[in-house]
Amino acid sequence: MSNPARPPASGALAERPPLTFPPGFLWGAATAAYQIEGAATEDGRGPSIWDTFSHTPGRTVNGHTGDVACDHYHRLDSDLALMAELGLKSYRFSVSWPRVQPGGSGPANEAGLDFYRRLVDNLLANGIEPWLTLYHWDLPQPLEDAGGWPARDTAARFADYATLVADALGDRVRYWTTLNEPWCSAFLGYGSGVHAPGRSDGADAVRAGHHLMLGHGLAVQALRAVRPTAELGVTVNLYPVDPASDAPGDVDAARRIDGLANRFFLDPLLRGSYPADLMADLAGTTDFGHVREGDLATISTPLDVVGVNYYSRHVVAAPVPGAEPEPYWRAPSCWPGSEDVRFVTRGVPVTDMNWEIDAPGLVETLRRVHEEYTDLPLYVTENGSAFVDEVVDGRVDDADRLAYFDAHLRAAHEAIEAGVPLRGYFAWSLLDNFEWAWGYTKRFGMVHVDYDTQVRIPKSSASWYAEVIRRNGLAAQ
Repeated sequence: MSNPARPPASGALAERPPLTFPPGFLWGAATAAYQIEGAATEDGRGPSIWDTFSHTPGRTVNGHTGDVACDHYHRLDSDLALMAELGLKSYRFSVSWPRVQPGGSGPANEAGLDFYRRLVDNLLANGIEPWLTLYHWDLPQPLEDAGGWPARDTAARFADYATLVADALGDRVRYWTTLNEPWCSAFLGYGSGVHAPGRSDGADAVRAGHHLMLGHGLAVQALRAVRPTAELGVTVNLYPVDPASDAPGDVDAARRIDGLANRFFLDPLLRGSYPADLMADLAGTTDFGHVREGDLATISTPLDVVGVNYYSRHVVAAPVPGAEPEPYWRAPSCWPGSEDVRFVTRGVPVTDMNWEIDAPGLVETLRRVHEEYTDLPLYVTENGSAFVDEVVDGRVDDADRLAYFDAHLRAAHEAIEAGVPLRGYFAWSLLDNFEWAWGYTKRFGMVHVDYDTQVRIPKSSASWYAEVIRRNGLAAQ
């Protein structure tokens, strides 16, 4: 664990040397289906848990929904033109499960698949590598009604869905991600309930996490059967976790949160086992009876790549009797078995999400995955920041976001110099979009979206990133 007293990079642009990335480095941007597509009931699309959640009063800020979002479904051609103008080498998008398979089982909805066929064909025509994510949190509502991810059968349904998409697009898509951030799906969706489907049960969250990974393993096997030459991976959101001090209670708090945030997924996926200390921490929550013989072998089916989403660092401290936890982490908790661990703020610069800006944490995270877990190629599949943006005279000068990207790309380069096999970077996000429970109140995009008119305005960060891609690196500052 790193020294929490070391100040993180604030993102401010100072004098910095030029940096060149390795030849063939894959420069991209990322989005997610429910956050941008809209067209929630068109061409046979069925409801997802996020449709239900966002239409439930009190679940999202201002009652915002993804019904229209960025209207990407109808504005695909103009959005593709934006990608081409940026010079993207790759575009990471997710397929909407309820658009392809509205009931969560049965035959494919060909009208839904046609949208992704058109997307992939046009990406390739523009020289942009498609990077397909099968699941970015939009479980078909009928599967949730049948038990959701805490139910084992959902994993099998996911593998069936993966086969449908591979049959339709596998001849044109090289890179496949099964799951995006299963921690969020499990522990925010079924633990704290701040994400869809909004359930709050620690045991359900643990079961959901296991079945998400089981679905991943089954999907990898299904994809290999259809497209043996595809590059298959999974994307996990990871955090360095530091103790607030060297006190034994703080050190143990960091161990516990690291177990839930990072090792709960890394160990089964890449080592084929759950950490013994994590299982002991969760003994009061679950007996792990949902784990069957052969599950961990399936979950750890060999991969070709690993995606890492990185945004910030956690600094934690031992519980204080009677003390309230930080507001974001109040009960119901997304940390089963460790509900009373305190998350400590350090007074360093933060984004509009109140996430501390800590570029060195990206180096630590990438090195840890490589040095402790795998020699596989790594990709930063999401990295970005929300800030309050203003349109002035038709322009958006998002200097803070630009500085954030610069600092984190320099961290990525440092990781490469340290021997990490980092092969690409995807900025989050291409467009301002529906930011889950925050609705349209948080903006992560390099392209500003006016949600009333759907007018797109590339921000300063977009122009800067286009130049980074052109140079294959960073100019001197």
